[in-house]
Amino acid sequence: MIVRGSGDNGGVSTTSLPAPGHAARLRDALLAAAFTADGLLDLLGAPAYAALARSETVPALRATRGRTPLDTLVRLFLLQQPVGYESARAALPLDEALADGWVVRAGDEVRATVDVRPYGGPEGQDWFIVSDLGCAVGGAGGASGRDEAMVLGVGGASTTLAGLTVRVPAGSALDLGTGSGIQALHAAQHATRVTATDLNPRALDFTRLTLALSGAPEAELRTGSLYEPVGEDTYDLIVSNPPFVISPGARLTYRDGGMGGDDLCRTLVQGAGERLNPGGYAQFLANWQHVEGEEWQDRLRSWIPRGCDAWIVQREVQDITQYAELWLRDAGDHHSDPARYAERYEAWLDEFEARKTKAVGFGWITLRRTDSDRPSIVAEEWPHPVEQPLGDTVRAHFERQDYLREHDDAALLADRFRLADEVVQEQVGLPGADDPEHVVLRQNRGMRRATKVDTVGAGFAGVCDGELSAGRILDAIAQLIDEDPVLLRDRTPESIRLLVDQGFLEPVAE
Repeated sequence: MIVRGSGDNGGVSTTSLPAPGHAARLRDALLAAAFTADGLLDLLGAPAYAALARSETVPALRATRGRTPLDTLVRLFLLQQPVGYESARAALPLDEALADGWVVRAGDEVRATVDVRPYGGPEGQDWFIVSDLGCAVGGAGGASGRDEAMVLGVGGASTTLAGLTVRVPAGSALDLGTGSGIQALHAAQHATRVTATDLNPRALDFTRLTLALSGAPEAELRTGSLYEPVGEDTYDLIVSNPPFVISPGARLTYRDGGMGGDDLCRTLVQGAGERLNPGGYAQFLANWQHVEGEEWQDRLRSWIPRGCDAWIVQREVQDITQYAELWLRDAGDHHSDPARYAERYEAWLDEFEARKTKAVGFGWITLRRTDSDRPSIVAEEWPHPVEQPLGDTVRAHFERQDYLREHDDAALLADRFRLADEVVQEQVGLPGADDPEHVVLRQNRGMRRATKVDTVGAGFAGVCDGELSAGRILDAIAQLIDEDPVLLRDRTPESIRLLVDQGFLEPVAE
């Protein structure tokens, strides 16, 4: 949670959370029992493991009927089932776990006070995400009927942002609206100093637990709304998976922004520029309105702060009825009184009508501070499958923008290029035809783009191995197709720029 909403905060939880004092001992016990992402898959099997992602626990309960420490830990921390006292003692440093508040005892049984979900790091690390009870199984896909100030576990949005984030050594990183701390945990692996903020103090406590139980360095934890907690501090990396849902009011502050329309996401993006160090990245998940009479690309371009390049990718669009129904179900309103459900549905549609909103887009926004007077702002729709992690792909996109900005056509033709890895060529045409109707270059990695090219483009890309300059390759092609080489040099740079821009061709460094 990152912004102070206008709704009633009477439901804020005051439940005490565990102390991290003996987290290292608890971590050792979890690892010794193979309570890890790989260990869960081995124990449960693929079907039961996949069922957990759908919030279905019966297969996992059937698979943990044994009395091994791993069975006990899965039932205790992941499925929130009571376990026998002696079983808990065999699996945990129980005295410390009880004293610190990770578990509580009721007679001959022990119950967990928090969710603990094994989570595999990008380099095989065994991490643990700590969240409110009931928020680990199935991820953060919804929390109907729960306390508005609860802290969610790992969900699809969390892992999407983690995979998108540029992972290069950084002096400082900011996780804005940290929640259970997954982004701070990732950032701690490559940033010297990590700051995590949240309006909800309980979220900061959960982040502290996540970092401690994962064996990660501590982060600087600050309470407050938006950028208020960091003042004028600047960072090499800013990441945020904010409460981006566009809704009437801020009834559920873990997901609803508490500002009108898409103002929360706009405020986050616009405020990032002055808080980035030169060369730094800011990466956000966001929702945005599609407003009558306005192109969504123009709306988002207006958000980009001065001195920043931007890459905006719209991954999905829902009409206002689909969008309202999705988040009404997320809140469990579809199980409520039909009249109450209809009233809330009407409130959503009234809000959209007042703002002339016809649909809502979801996607990624990445900024890079360049201080260029010719910023590159790319806004595109890409609903197609991609291959995560995309952090290297994001970094390469901005490096290509730097290159294209710095090279005019003459410099482009003087440079050498190589065809990117995992690019294949497809010829499309009628069976038996002498020549294809068109040629397609296709990436099998990253964004998995495909682009049509003409005969010259296909031939040019096919021989780009870094040995000859682009100009010399075009001269050879001109001789083969009996075309004036000067004319070919004049009309081809635009096509080369497109292939470089989309990552099919890579400049070869001197």
